[in-house]
Amino acid sequence: MTTKVAVIGSGNIGTDLMIKILRLSESLEIAAMAGIDPDSDGLARARRLKVATTHEGVDGLVALDAFEDVSLVFDATSAGAHRRHDEVLRALGRTVVDLTPAALGPYVVPPVNGDAHLDAPNVNMVTCGGQATIPVVAAVNAVTPVHYGEIVASISSRSAGPGTRANIDEFTETTSAAIEKVGGAVRGKAIIVLNPAEPPLIMRDTVHCLVGDCDDAAVTESVERMVARVQTYVPGYRLKQKVQFERVAADDPLRTLAPGDAVKVSVFLEVEGAAHYLPAYAGNLDIMTSAALRTAERMAAHRTTPEVASR
Repeated sequence: MTTKVAVIGSGNIGTDLMIKILRLSESLEIAAMAGIDPDSDGLARARRLKVATTHEGVDGLVALDAFEDVSLVFDATSAGAHRRHDEVLRALGRTVVDLTPAALGPYVVPPVNGDAHLDAPNVNMVTCGGQATIPVVAAVNAVTPVHYGEIVASISSRSAGPGTRANIDEFTETTSAAIEKVGGAVRGKAIIVLNPAEPPLIMRDTVHCLVGDCDDAAVTESVERMVARVQTYVPGYRLKQKVQFERVAADDPLRTLAPGDAVKVSVFLEVEGAAHYLPAYAGNLDIMTSAALRTAERMAAHRTTPEVASR
């Protein structure tokens, strides 16, 4: 039994997500795509793939005949637009998987808390930087408390469309909050860098965790296990080098962020996209659509089991 879904947003993220559903998912069926640009490549591709379309946004979506059977909607637009989309869809009883930084629903990072909010009416996929780095913060925190977690996400400026650029402030705020709420850090900070280099560079992420004195081998093992878990749905996700450990000197200002002995754990990542629709360098977009797909499949499976259906 498949669950019918729709996508709002016919840009890069929404189009890649549609193609992933068509190619990869055995439990989800794409029924409709909504956008606001009638000439967008995403809507044109959807029409060629026999997916119902509208260029009248969420209002056009709910008016489509195909919408009647849709139970879950992905929102791949912007944080500002998502607030109204959620209001409309929630009133109609549809579940929403939010790929914007609006964060109206609980944060979900699949390998960390993928089963925690399966009944929520709206879940938030944080940000591309969050999906890439929060699993690492959580892996370190599973071994030793993280007093401070800082991430730097560097992406090609070519893979940062209008929605990403309009949401830079929300990116830093949402990711920082999720580093704490999902990753487990006492304090979190996020930085995004749009790299204009040509040819475009692949997504790179740096994670710094400030912890007390720790077992280096245990932390390394935990991080490597987490990387392997992410690779089950994002094959291009990988460590660029071994996990680094630096004992913080007593007079280092970093000591103000951690009581007692302090160690800075640094993890360097690379995310190569699967190139289903987007170029391989756009790993930042690929990890978002892959995480959203994994989350929606878990929610659909949970809600169609006999135990849940009988409630």
